Amino acid sequence: MTSPTSGPAPIVPALDRARAKAYRRLLPLLFLCYVIAYVDRANVSIAKLTMTRDLPGFDNAVIGFGAGVFFWGYFLLEIPGTLLVERWSARKWICRIMITWGIMAALTAVVKTPMQFYVVRFCLGLAEAGFFPGIIVYLTHWFPSKDRTRALAFFFVGTPVAQIVSPKISNALLKIGSDEVVNGVTVHHPALFGLQGWQWVYIFWGLPAIVLGVAVFFVLKDRPRDAAWLTPEEREALESQLAADKARSGAKRLTLLQALSHPKVLLIAFAYFCAVTGSYGIEFFLPSILQQWYNLKIDAITWLVILPPILALAAQLFVGWNSDRTQERRLHAVVPIALASLALGLAPLTAGNLPLTILCFMIGFGGLKAYLPAMWALPSLFLSDTAAAGSIGLINSLGNLGGFFGPAVLGKVQTVTGSFVGGLYYLCASTALSALILFYLGLGKRAAPASANE
Repeated sequence: MTSPTSGPAPIVPALDRARAKAYRRLLPLLFLCYVIAYVDRANVSIAKLTMTRDLPGFDNAVIGFGAGVFFWGYFLLEIPGTLLVERWSARKWICRIMITWGIMAALTAVVKTPMQFYVVRFCLGLAEAGFFPGIIVYLTHWFPSKDRTRALAFFFVGTPVAQIVSPKISNALLKIGSDEVVNGVTVHHPALFGLQGWQWVYIFWGLPAIVLGVAVFFVLKDRPRDAAWLTPEEREALESQLAADKARSGAKRLTLLQALSHPKVLLIAFAYFCAVTGSYGIEFFLPSILQQWYNLKIDAITWLVILPPILALAAQLFVGWNSDRTQERRLHAVVPIALASLALGLAPLTAGNLPLTILCFMIGFGGLKAYLPAMWALPSLFLSDTAAAGSIGLINSLGNLGGFFGPAVLGKVQTVTGSFVGGLYYLCASTALSALILFYLGLGKRAAPASANE
């Protein structure tokens, strides 16, 4: 019964109800999965601060190569994994991915030699292959085009959230089995079950992936027609809107091989490679850069490395929201990358001034996360169905090889020269090239206003 003053409650169209339910039901779980996935691939940046002390022969070159070799395993199974999401079942494939990557992440705790480290990291990449592009394809099964970039942004912020939450937890774990000076007194933290702190970092963050993998199997639904939590009217409205978006987009129905050799797909992949080179170079070595430039304690470092992802979190949400609002993708991808390139080029000049150094890495890191929602909306502008899924897998697999080159180059340059400066200039040039490619590619310009009856 309605009150005389309030009038009848507004009737929410079935499509809007379905969209709201999809946000509530799907994105929180996918977000949590990505948080854990990102910690498991990147926690080596914190673990290495004591891992290199306990394991002879583990210098920056070994850590950089091992951190990056993850992406070669990722590369091999990326396209098949993405196609399985499109043609088979996202729920079952993502469940398999998470359980196996959780096991491999935890096994990093038992490595003793560089070769064992390389093998485990490679297998971790094999285990996780298909997760990230699979989610991107999965979201196209649920979110109409006007919601897609915002949905991607909510998923992508798992990266900065992971990097805000994990450093202090990992720092506390690192103290296991170590000595710490507190108020001038040396305090010994005993080992736990005979394992050191860096080993517990890998175990602690590997276990949640297994638990979430089981949750994915029971909670996710592959498509709207499978969701019992949508009414028949809501399912029909959402499926109809998704079909209408596909028909209106003008996306080409190419074969998989045609899509994988499409010049625009290859250029996006190369641009992504250049941007990822910069992103992972910073992520894996920012703690080490701060340690070398300012001789900081681990406690201070793990506070400072939280600041860049805080800016990235805000920037990513803004780009996702504003890109959907304006229906413009190109500049929303290009401008953040260009700003990141400028910041990385200036960072070596700030050595000795900690606030300016942190500011440069905040802008660099923020830019190299903010562009992602807009860039990943580009393939569906000119491809559809299996061709789009395959191209997304190719872009991610080729692009993520930058995750090998960034850390490997930065670690090798530091080992050979004793300085990170040359490596930072390499990251600057790589990200600048990424921005130029996406700008001149011309995809994703502001869409023409929709007609009133759309």
